[in-house]
Amino acid sequence: MSTYTIHPIVMGTKVFDKGMMTYQHGYGTPYTIPIYTWYIEGGDKNILVDTGEMQPIVSEEREKAIGGKIYTFEEGLAKYGLKPEDIDIIIHTHLHNDHCENDYKCPNATIYVHEKEMESVYNPHPLDFRYLEDYVDDAKENGQIVTVDKDTEILPGITMIHTPAHTPGGMSVKIETDKGSVLICGFCTILENLDPPVEVKAMEMEVIPPGTNTGPYEAYDILLKARDMADYVLPLHEPKWASMETVPE
Repeated sequence: MSTYTIHPIVMGTKVFDKGMMTYQHGYGTPYTIPIYTWYIEGGDKNILVDTGEMQPIVSEEREKAIGGKIYTFEEGLAKYGLKPEDIDIIIHTHLHNDHCENDYKCPNATIYVHEKEMESVYNPHPLDFRYLEDYVDDAKENGQIVTVDKDTEILPGITMIHTPAHTPGGMSVKIETDKGSVLICGFCTILENLDPPVEVKAMEMEVIPPGTNTGPYEAYDILLKARDMADYVLPLHEPKWASMETVPE
């Protein structure tokens, strides 16, 4: 079985209220999150988890806030000698627009996504405005999309795990590396969700659900399970990864 190396590449940012990440906590605090494409190096396939924003805002202020450089899709791939047409596999945590805007640039990729995400992108709930079918139409018409309905091994050492805490079809991705198993936590979290501050733990809460969730009780329980799924857990929007070439270091 191959072991892999995980490279987080910042391909966008969002600036919003911190409570969007930490349910019932941090409201009123401005916060900047990085949006990652994760390049999974190893084996004989070029693999990405999510594809980021098509036209990211690049500014000194935002790069300072996340502690790392913001790339366009092409620039980020070029760091590793790749072009969009070189990508063989895209694995989606979910299909909110900031996670799939560059799919159409990868005509040779097989794209794996939970079937409930495909349902949501074409028939979103009114409360969830983050889906936009335009970003998946080309891949769908080209027959590139493979839907899954359960935990699925994509390749030996890479497994999609259904974790519907943020969206109904949300998937985390477990990857075997030479440092142990790593879970890219496929819902919108930062490290504080997994390791709350003392005042939150004093309320007998072990984790903080994502601020946007499918139901806070269920999201809390799913996050507890995800925390123990691998040797290392990588919250999907943690700024700390923006300055790191590989994770875990």
